Amino acid sequence: MGVSMAYVRSFAGIVFQTCRRELEFKQQCHHALFRSKDKADFSSSMHHQANEEDVSRATLIWRAIKLPIYSVALVPLTVGSAAAYLQTGMFSARRYFVLLISSVLIITWLNLSNDVYDFDTGADKNKTESVVNLVGSRTGTLVAAYLLLVLGFVGLTWASVEAGNLRAIMLLTCAVICGYIYQCPPFRLSYQGLGEPLCFAAFGPFATTAFYLLLGSTRENLCLSITATVLSASLLVGLTTSLILFCSHFHQVEGDRNVGKMSPLVRLGTERGSVVVKWAVMTLYSLLFAIGLSRALPLSCIFLCAMTSPIGKLVVSYVEENHKDKGKIFMAKYYCVRLHALFGAALVAGLITARILVTKHIPKLVFQ
Repeated sequence: MGVSMAYVRSFAGIVFQTCRRELEFKQQCHHALFRSKDKADFSSSMHHQANEEDVSRATLIWRAIKLPIYSVALVPLTVGSAAAYLQTGMFSARRYFVLLISSVLIITWLNLSNDVYDFDTGADKNKTESVVNLVGSRTGTLVAAYLLLVLGFVGLTWASVEAGNLRAIMLLTCAVICGYIYQCPPFRLSYQGLGEPLCFAAFGPFATTAFYLLLGSTRENLCLSITATVLSASLLVGLTTSLILFCSHFHQVEGDRNVGKMSPLVRLGTERGSVVVKWAVMTLYSLLFAIGLSRALPLSCIFLCAMTSPIGKLVVSYVEENHKDKGKIFMAKYYCVRLHALFGAALVAGLITARILVTKHIPKLVFQ
């Protein structure tokens, strides 16, 4: 009981500190915007734009790495492992870290190959932080990308063989296929505006459920049940992941339109896109409470996830206020990453707490 309460207090502290930092940042932006009404600030703004063009190489490399985005590898794995722990009481640290490294390698493949194929279509022509533009070699970047994919998939296969669970590797294969047809020729479904549904399926039901099976299965227990709990958690993970992708397009609508990349934001425009973000966040928390009423998730998950609502509200207000400002809206995807990471952490903490407290929550069987 003491361990779980310490977990809850620690999580609450993280949420509080994050909200405070975001509020301070917004206040600073508001004051800066108010001062910019002065005529003298026009020349300062032009100077800022010039500085943006002369960003240091180290900064460009940091942007190209996209380190915060790798939460999309961590969250599905950790949520899946927590759901397996709730169901079985088991956790294999070795298998977890093999899967984490493999997932990071595959996400790196996604990022690198996306840069290559966007370079081919001209979408990244003026994108200074593009890996292809930084390295100066399209072929080298593409070879490195597919080498990482092979290494990552070998790790996933090893974990599946060790666990003796073929269902898991099939689900992970489906997730990788979603990533391939999202960006790679001849499919490039992201150019048809289908990136978000593919992202939802890949990181939600496919990856999260697969990781649950891999972390909860052993050769002695091959028939781990797929429960309503893991499916509910995977839907929530998929929704927050898709929100990151959606918001990452706000600052590049014009560039996408020019090369024929018909993302949802190109079709909708940024103003209506900001409304979509608002409804997506409302749907996330409405779905959370609906799942809570159905008892598919433990009450500890509902309580802790509800505590992240200030971050959800911050995402909505930031996009509503800055969707027309390409300089500021660039940060929207990083606010979504924070929502994704904190919401995922809340799910994990809730699932672990439910197991520790030995509540009466019994996961409902969906598939045997």
